[in-house]
Amino acid sequence: MSVTLYGYTKCGTCRNARKWLEAEGVTTEFIDLVETPPTATQLRLFVEQSGLDLSKFFNTSGEVYKQLKLKDKLANLTRDEKISLLSANGKLIKRPIVTDGKRVTVGFKTEEYRKVWINA
Repeated sequence: MSVTLYGYTKCGTCRNARKWLEAEGVTTEFIDLVETPPTATQLRLFVEQSGLDLSKFFNTSGEVYKQLKLKDKLANLTRDEKISLLSANGKLIKRPIVTDGKRVTVGFKTEEYRKVWINA
């Protein structure tokens, strides 16, 4: 199996997720989401394929999220405005995002990865 992992090179969670996947025999293509954030179209597809609420794609513990005071502002933004924010700044995106083109996971939890990427 092969997946694309959108992550950040300085993110320990992203490195751990990639290492775990590869140890389980999953080939990963790494895309730095800070240098090359997913497009608005890709993000819409990721949200749809993940089955998660769009809010789960925000890195709520990140510096940019806090600097922009998004905790107070997100509720008043439209879906398109939220997607636009995410596609404009990869540091706003919760990482890693892993996809095989049909399924998507956000963040790294070994139980979820085992269920989605190994025992699928």
